[in-house]
Amino acid sequence: MIETTEKNIYKAFGLTISSTIHLPELTQINNKDRLTDIVIKKEDLTVTWAKQFVTNEHYVINENSVIFQVPHVATYLIRNGNEILFSPLEGSQENEIRIYILGTCMGAVLLQRKILPLHGSAVAIDGKAYAIVGDSGVGKSTLASAFLNNGYRLLSDDVIPVSLNKENIPVVAPAYPQQKLWLESLNQFGMVSSNYQPLVDRDTKFAIPVHSQFANESLPLAGVIELVKTEADEVEMYPIQKMERFLVLFNHTYRNLFIEPSELIDWHFNTSAKMVKHIDLYRLHRPVSYFTAHELTDIIINTLKKKENVYVKN
Repeated sequence: MIETTEKNIYKAFGLTISSTIHLPELTQINNKDRLTDIVIKKEDLTVTWAKQFVTNEHYVINENSVIFQVPHVATYLIRNGNEILFSPLEGSQENEIRIYILGTCMGAVLLQRKILPLHGSAVAIDGKAYAIVGDSGVGKSTLASAFLNNGYRLLSDDVIPVSLNKENIPVVAPAYPQQKLWLESLNQFGMVSSNYQPLVDRDTKFAIPVHSQFANESLPLAGVIELVKTEADEVEMYPIQKMERFLVLFNHTYRNLFIEPSELIDWHFNTSAKMVKHIDLYRLHRPVSYFTAHELTDIIINTLKKKENVYVKN
């Protein structure tokens, strides 16, 4: 824990965060003892970046640090699992700076703390967490939104923090009460885009607050569902078996390119080995020919119910 005097104190990703930049997406808390897990602050990184910059390399990664620059936005330095420093570039906007703090920076700091960040959306179903993972644009957030429309709650969108408890059972901590949805998804759900804030100017992806549908407590991770696009017309869901489960967890670890240079290969494999003993992994094929989110929620719920019935009978 780091002692700090910063005013903005938040709870997110199972951690207490102090920040000099206001993070309206996060849940602000009163933290009288002023002890935090992560400090986020503005600092001039011009010289630091110039010293470490390597031509054609987007990131410079070491065992305890990651530094990168987003053109026209900011330079970021994440180090020791407890600091995120940012240096705004000329013409940058605060909402753009925050996107990378809550995305890439948070993914890096979680890895440094040896908390496995899955890339996807996590929903709470019957007291357990289920992670929906997949490639960018496959429809993870849209599927999670369909669950919310059916009365389920959101744990995380984009970065899912998974840690192991004392019994080596994987647990998902709640991130923050917001989703990101494309305009097409808003239209499918009958939501009016003018009611929501675009992530950046002229963007067609919107920030959707979900305070009333947010799960505030950590939950055991019971399953990971890999969402995959298919040209076929039928939805199909089936278990992922044996060693392929390790590949799925690695492929859908947020910013997995940081793992090797951060010397975390062994840790990631050992953590995955412990996780697969306690979770089910599935692959879910989503036809691209029509909007399937409601159908997908039905097949997931039915599959999980059948699995639960098998456990009860046994």
